[in-house]
Amino acid sequence: MKIVVTDGFAVNPGDLSWDYLAKFGEFTVYDKLSDEEAPAAIGDADIVFTNRVKIGQAVIDNCKNLKYVSALGTGYDMIDVKACRENGIEVCNVPGYSTASVAQHAFALLLANAFDMEGYRNMVKDGKWTGIPGFQYQLSRFVELEGKTVGVYGCGAIGMRFAKICQAFGMRVLATRRSKTSGEIDGISFVPADELIRESDYLSLHCPLTDETRGMVNADFLSKMKDGAVLINTSRGAVLNEADVADALKSGKLSGAGLDVLAKEPADPNNPLLSAPNTVITPHCAWTSKEARTRLMQILDDNLTSFVNTGAGINRVF
Repeated sequence: MKIVVTDGFAVNPGDLSWDYLAKFGEFTVYDKLSDEEAPAAIGDADIVFTNRVKIGQAVIDNCKNLKYVSALGTGYDMIDVKACRENGIEVCNVPGYSTASVAQHAFALLLANAFDMEGYRNMVKDGKWTGIPGFQYQLSRFVELEGKTVGVYGCGAIGMRFAKICQAFGMRVLATRRSKTSGEIDGISFVPADELIRESDYLSLHCPLTDETRGMVNADFLSKMKDGAVLINTSRGAVLNEADVADALKSGKLSGAGLDVLAKEPADPNNPLLSAPNTVITPHCAWTSKEARTRLMQILDDNLTSFVNTGAGINRVF
């Protein structure tokens, strides 16, 4: 079999090994192909792994040997699953590999909006010290999290792990997901989406990007949030209407935001969120701990092994 990794650099910039693919056949790893380059580069390959390169009709029409496509991660919105299925192509993803890392990063973004570490660090450099005349508390931010309400929008595995971290800090946790909007699990109260939006001091998004969630966080959504709430997003950038979120930050409707994802990545220099106040943006790195990426590689191996032996991957996308 021939295997092509269309954009492997993000997953493995050189600190891990792709050599396990050799047991399946000949493999080629590209650091990063464009969508336009992909059909020719994939050519007569049987197996494709993709991180951000689109696998859609153009690839399917030009790559007739293709039998198996896998996302190099949990999200698979870059793969036209319907078209693949119609052409007998197996589609898999890699769930669960980054749960701990993404939950940790989401909480780090929350914490960055509750405690301005850099601001306090700079005060020390400038000769300022608590209790000395001239020290101004209002120049930095320190919010006690205990007793605050955090809302988890899309409370799957990552959302649940994030919720448990919040609970350890004494926060009240509300959550919602499509299949559960009432009841309680491990002290986490499930509520309808509108109630979660209305009650949250910190609102963390962990939902997939779908037709329903695309642009979901718009002016109307934001108007329902508490004045001065903080928005956290480690899901997909396109869940936000970025102009509306930037406006909410500028007006003070939102007191802060912590974002690991943007609709266009890398960031467009004209993205209004880049200049929005009290906004921490990280470069879609929540999943990139070495521990998570090592786990990802093992799941890729397990999925492909299952497909070769049985005709079906373990983590099939339906």
